[in-house]
Amino acid sequence: MRLSIAGLAGLLLTACAGPSFNGVSLDPPERAPLLQLADSGGARFDLADERGKVVLVFFGYTHCPDICPTTLLDWRRAADLLGRKADDVRFVFVSVDPERDTPAATQRYAARFLPRIVGLTGTRPQIDAMLSTWKLASYRDGIPGDTNMVYTVSHPSQVFVVDRAGQLRLLHRAELTPAQVAADIRELL
Repeated sequence: MRLSIAGLAGLLLTACAGPSFNGVSLDPPERAPLLQLADSGGARFDLADERGKVVLVFFGYTHCPDICPTTLLDWRRAADLLGRKADDVRFVFVSVDPERDTPAATQRYAARFLPRIVGLTGTRPQIDAMLSTWKLASYRDGIPGDTNMVYTVSHPSQVFVVDRAGQLRLLHRAELTPAQVAADIRELL
């Protein structure tokens, strides 16, 4: 009898614990930082206007040789797994390389992976201010003062997941599968 009561108590505690996520859960969640940049059509994108949707935000650049194309391809696969539920998700790719990535180039690049992605960038001062607000760093790798436009950019590799209430809820690491990403999104929808 004592074992069955303990087992029942364990089940109840597990049920009350809330959702289990594949990504790193921010507990407590915090208000998502400011993100306001122009899209490829010149319209202002404001993350605060996306309330009611789950928003995935990734900071990268169009000349990225590895993590950016992999992440965006995984987003496409996750969106496919979500089916119609993907309509309640906003995928946002922010270029941190405005010297090479115009808003139009950023959108074209991102849309090759998933047409519904919002591609954003801004001027160098706008990008630096936005990165500071998100408490992130990004920098051009190479020789200081080199004007060669062939370079890589160090940038965050995680995806920031904002819930429907505008709270930063999860960090997705690069090694998550599209199925794991889709499962987390379903929990937040």
